[in-house]
Amino acid sequence: MELSIMFFGADSAGQRAEHAAKYQDILAIARAADRLGFAAVWTPERHFQQVGQVFPSPPVLNAALAVATERIALRAGSVVLPLHHPLRVAEDWAVVDNLSGGRVGFSVATGWHSADFVLAPDAYADRRARALADIPLLRRLWAGEAAEFTDGAGERIAVSPQPVPVQPALPLWLTTSGSPATWEAAGALRTGVLGATVGQSRADLAGLIGRYRAAFAAAPAQLGARRDGAVTLMAHTFVGADDAEARRLAEAPLKAYLRSYVRQTSANRGAAGGGAGLDERQLDALTEFAFHRYLNWGSLLGSPDRCALMLADLRDLGCDEVACFVDFGLDRDQVIAGLHRLADIGKDLL
Repeated sequence: MELSIMFFGADSAGQRAEHAAKYQDILAIARAADRLGFAAVWTPERHFQQVGQVFPSPPVLNAALAVATERIALRAGSVVLPLHHPLRVAEDWAVVDNLSGGRVGFSVATGWHSADFVLAPDAYADRRARALADIPLLRRLWAGEAAEFTDGAGERIAVSPQPVPVQPALPLWLTTSGSPATWEAAGALRTGVLGATVGQSRADLAGLIGRYRAAFAAAPAQLGARRDGAVTLMAHTFVGADDAEARRLAEAPLKAYLRSYVRQTSANRGAAGGGAGLDERQLDALTEFAFHRYLNWGSLLGSPDRCALMLADLRDLGCDEVACFVDFGLDRDQVIAGLHRLADIGKDLL
């Protein structure tokens, strides 16, 4: 089982100086992960919200990471494919693939927040169908095949993206929040699947992984597709010197992050329920419940021994990679100290 790190979009006050400092933190943490032998660094795509203000453009940020690191894979978790023309996606990531010497990959997301789709309002209603349909097209474009599009004069012309990427096939995942249909779609398309431990029981995940593996095995060969399945699960992560330190340092920032995330969810006009209408007392109760649930199962919040047991359990469950969500509010030095402890655990799991 591989270990990677994931940036998921910590809360930010929206100040220029703070944003500039956050980018320096990302570069420093990615360099540390590169030196420590982590498999990949994942960065999100976020727009117009308090959560994740420094992550609007995965290919731009990963171009910086390409020249700041040497061996670690560079992945977006995720690219909201319905927001972008697939031809532009292929070209942007081919640039990063060349800059990194062939280290890119990303997970395709359908998109979820209505505000994001000010960038592509006509794509919101059928965003899932668009994303799934564009995956085979994206693979063909990455392989250098010409595809027909409408030009500025209204004519259909065949074009091929440039530059030519280093990797002949683009490593792809499909992002899921837990829908069985999405796990099965990832298998049918022979992509990896990017899920999360949060909000899932162990039994839930076992069933979903089984669905994915069965769909993958039954799927036909496809251009640019994987030979084998790949299950990547995101988990909130801070490995402390002991359980008490991990809880003491992680509790306040993680609860603050969760509150911001609930507010972001409640502002989504395309979703029902969620955190809409919660008062401060209810929000406090929800974040307290979520924090304690993370401590009980599914997170890497604790001592090295506790986290090693959780990683072994995820491996036995059928997880191929754990994407360790590290940027929920701890400072740079704390995150890097936790990565050193996590790297030592990872060596024992190989």
